[in-house]
Amino acid sequence: MNNYRSSFLNSIPPVVKNIIAINVILWLATLVLPGFLNRLGINIDLTDILGMHYWASTKFNPAQLITYMFMHGGFTHILFNMFALYMFGGVLENLWGPKRFLFYYLVTGVGAGLVQQVFWTIEYHSALTAISNAIASNAINAPELILQKQAFQNMLITIGASGSVFGLLLAFGWLFPEAKLMIFPLPIPIKARIFVALYGVVELFMGVAQFSGDSIAHFAHLGGMLFGAILILWWKKKNY
Repeated sequence: MNNYRSSFLNSIPPVVKNIIAINVILWLATLVLPGFLNRLGINIDLTDILGMHYWASTKFNPAQLITYMFMHGGFTHILFNMFALYMFGGVLENLWGPKRFLFYYLVTGVGAGLVQQVFWTIEYHSALTAISNAIASNAINAPELILQKQAFQNMLITIGASGSVFGLLLAFGWLFPEAKLMIFPLPIPIKARIFVALYGVVELFMGVAQFSGDSIAHFAHLGGMLFGAILILWWKKKNY
């Protein structure tokens, strides 16, 4: 058993292995650390600190464009993201090498975050403008309205490696278009290029539809794919 475990771990490329380790450590920290620190009278919310807030929020920090992609919510959230990272990231790291793979992973993650920021800005422009106008025209209630505006802006936050994962999915479908993939629960293998195209269409539909109760950052996923495509085309142009 130990030999199998050692062989399995050694088969995972170093960057993928370390990214998975960082994600798992931070996820466990979000579960364990708050309770431990609360006993010491210290209140720390890692998700609030490392998750990506809206750019106009008082809680936003530019570093969150990187840190957010290493944070996760529930078990299924991190499980599916890390499984996809292992499946697609391992192949791509072996193909590109550690440095190029890490650069691609981070660029698609940051790109996904930037697209999500643009989406928030467009989506909530009218509401925030209305609050700003109310503040300007109502001096008596202005302090209360300012606090409400800040609370609304601080409420917007996203976490997860999904943007980078969708970038990896795009790269895999681009570089290995004829590879066969399975979509659960359908027992039919689908070519990678078709799989990626279908995923992209679904994400676009879900993002535009904005179904009630859907808290998934669909446009961030599309952002990861978009920045992945731009980077691959740039490498192709430069013959990298």
